[in-house]
Amino acid sequence: MTRKVWLAVLVATLGYFVDIYDLILFSVVREASLTDLGYNTAQRLEYGVWLINLQMVGMLIGGLLWGILADKRGRLSILFGSILTYSVANLLNGLVESVYGYALWRFIAGIGLAGELGGGVTLVAELMPPHLRGWGTTLIATVGILGAVVASLIGEAFSWRTAYFIGGGMGLLLLVLRIGVGESGLFESVKQHAQVPMGDISQIFRKAERLMRYLYSILAGIPIWYVVGILITFSPDLFRESGLSVRAGRAVMYAYIGLSIGDLLAGILSQIWQSRKKPVFLWLTMGALLSVAYNLLPFTTESLVYGMALLLGLFSGYWAVLITSAAEQFGTNLRATVATSVPNWIRGSLVLSTFLWNSFHEILPLRYSALAAGIVVFGLALWAASRLRETFGKSLDFVEKD
Repeated sequence: MTRKVWLAVLVATLGYFVDIYDLILFSVVREASLTDLGYNTAQRLEYGVWLINLQMVGMLIGGLLWGILADKRGRLSILFGSILTYSVANLLNGLVESVYGYALWRFIAGIGLAGELGGGVTLVAELMPPHLRGWGTTLIATVGILGAVVASLIGEAFSWRTAYFIGGGMGLLLLVLRIGVGESGLFESVKQHAQVPMGDISQIFRKAERLMRYLYSILAGIPIWYVVGILITFSPDLFRESGLSVRAGRAVMYAYIGLSIGDLLAGILSQIWQSRKKPVFLWLTMGALLSVAYNLLPFTTESLVYGMALLLGLFSGYWAVLITSAAEQFGTNLRATVATSVPNWIRGSLVLSTFLWNSFHEILPLRYSALAAGIVVFGLALWAASRLRETFGKSLDFVEKD
């Protein structure tokens, strides 16, 4: 654990903090911003789904672009490029005057946000000793996720435009700290000596077994964004018919406090059990049960909803363990491509979740349709988690070959 390693962990942690702040800020200020732009209740729900889906589509595209760039040019390339992109986009988000300008900059922000977590996790995983690797990625997630709590507080304390300006400003300041970060030695070694293609995403699809490794990692994570993107972001809409005035910013804050605690606990259990699979499967099982309760129980106060948001967040907090597992399953020539694209396919899977939700809503009430979508999402994830490889303590000094 040299100074170089500690600096990489610090920079990745702060970068993920700003990433999560900017990613979640839209969920916090959705209603306030769309109201200020002149849209009614029905339009705010319709445009809210549209905007968050555009952001996620941007992340799907960005996840592939940044991951390939990191495997071809180095891990540091995306640590600089991604944060510059989403910081500028969020500054401009604070200047929009219509939903169409909003859509453009949320899409571009999504592209930028796509590179942060995967780039940081890949760099830290390759720099740290195998038996300590889980602690580094757990620290990144545990502290970084608290950016959502700060987004909730800022979003409620300031105007939505100011909240976007703050997020963009934090990102630009963080660029200065990144100047002293060193490149991954594993990447440099493979690039110079191994006669293998770097960042060739088509390699993932050339072997069925390799493709399934990739898909299992994605499917195991889709409930995280079902919970965040539907159950938490649209909590005001889900409970409006029950006569409750749930505040999205407050629900997001409690959910992300839970996520931070959950990532810490899952990371600790992963180290104690020496397993990546076991914490993921346990968290998924508990999350499935809680999502059923969230959509069926007759809540009588907003405080009960916030309490359930905290619990849902806690058992959605297996993000760090899952992304670490994804990074460990692939060779150095594909690792950043996988570690960057997998979390963004997971985030982008919100498009599938909202599609399921809207489709079920044609025949079911809003909460029951969210429950039906959750049953599909959690069912797929539990199956995929059971198929994941165990990668705890695995050496990362290998490459993927055809």
